[in-house]
Amino acid sequence: MDIGILAVTAILGLYMAWNIGANDVANSMADAVGSKALSIRNAVILAGICEFAGAVLVGSHVTDTIRKGIVSPEAIASIPGLMPGDAATLMVLGMTAALLSAALWLHLASWTGMPVSTTHSIVGAVAGFGIVAAGWHCVDWGKMGQIVASWFISPLVGGLLGYIFFTFISMTILRREKPAQAAMVVMPIIAFVLAMVVALGTIYKGLKHVSKGAAWASDTNSLFISLGVGLLAALVAAVWVRFKLHGKGDLPIGKQLELVERNFMPLVVISSCAVAFAHGSNDVANAVGPLAAVAHIFTTGAVEMKVGVPMWILCLGGGGIVLGLGTYGYRVMQTVGTDITEITPSRGVAADIAATATVLICTRMKLPVSTTHTLVGAILGIGMARGLGGINSAITGKIFSSWLITVPAAALLSAGLFLIGRLFMFDFVRELVLAAAG
Repeated sequence: MDIGILAVTAILGLYMAWNIGANDVANSMADAVGSKALSIRNAVILAGICEFAGAVLVGSHVTDTIRKGIVSPEAIASIPGLMPGDAATLMVLGMTAALLSAALWLHLASWTGMPVSTTHSIVGAVAGFGIVAAGWHCVDWGKMGQIVASWFISPLVGGLLGYIFFTFISMTILRREKPAQAAMVVMPIIAFVLAMVVALGTIYKGLKHVSKGAAWASDTNSLFISLGVGLLAALVAAVWVRFKLHGKGDLPIGKQLELVERNFMPLVVISSCAVAFAHGSNDVANAVGPLAAVAHIFTTGAVEMKVGVPMWILCLGGGGIVLGLGTYGYRVMQTVGTDITEITPSRGVAADIAATATVLICTRMKLPVSTTHTLVGAILGIGMARGLGGINSAITGKIFSSWLITVPAAALLSAGLFLIGRLFMFDFVRELVLAAAG
């Protein structure tokens, strides 16, 4: 294996992971930061721990060579007139171009503070190189259509659930004559729902790589485990809020609301950490999948649909994600947590429940959804519950525009980089691939 080429690809993978941390991971902590439940510093520390643990401990050790099956390696291999080693060479150049173009697009989005989908970025980039390399027929347009549909499904469902959950919190606690007393009754119910949804989401999304096929992770057992976690959370919440709010019902209404919001803070922090853990275990593949494919080709000279992911690559991806969050994630945190609508701890809880529930439901229905789109939709739903004046329409318009152009922008950039690589690097890379094949 040529160490120099692998090192270059590893740097690209690290750069991609850095951008995932700066954009996607910042979303998971935006509610906690926007509601002032956590400072940016503490959010970075907690999210870093959860993301790295998710990526390294339970991140997939087997990944698709081309994420989401948008382009089949067989389509590349069946290009007429290819010589031995040509297909693998095209894959190396294509994966490298896809990795760099997706990373550059994410970097631009993070620089402007726009929350975009990492998965959509890499999917668009892969489709771009696939079309140039093998033609329009090589792209699975059915799967691409599902991804386009998710642009609308994710925010709509997330927004609807966000609206419902926050309206429930408002009607049962915040608008009552004695919100402190109402919170002692209702907050254990909210804690139960939040903990159950987060537990289910963690099992199905965060632990799916280690729980697949395990007896304890069957649908029935997962439901019972989640119910148990929810009941325990409700019991702890009941004791906690009674200790904190008992006898506070006679205080001025403003002081009661302040105390109630303060008691929502632990729930926002816990739910945000769970989202970060699940994100690390899943989306690290967006950074390391192409890198693992390139490393596998240079090791074996063969092109395969699924390849193993060495531990060093998982650590590289997890470390890059944490680094990106710590150095650049504040921009997207501000957009999602502050600029769309005002976030309080109770609104943050409603958004996290809505986003986690939406991702969980759509995952079980095998619908591709974006966590980024879902969370932004949930926050918009909360803003709608406060009236149209509660939403920053200018920021919202910019976010929607960035979503619509993510796939075509990444595709065009990837196609251009692939053409440049094929023109100037093809013979050199092909010699390395042939040497690896022996």
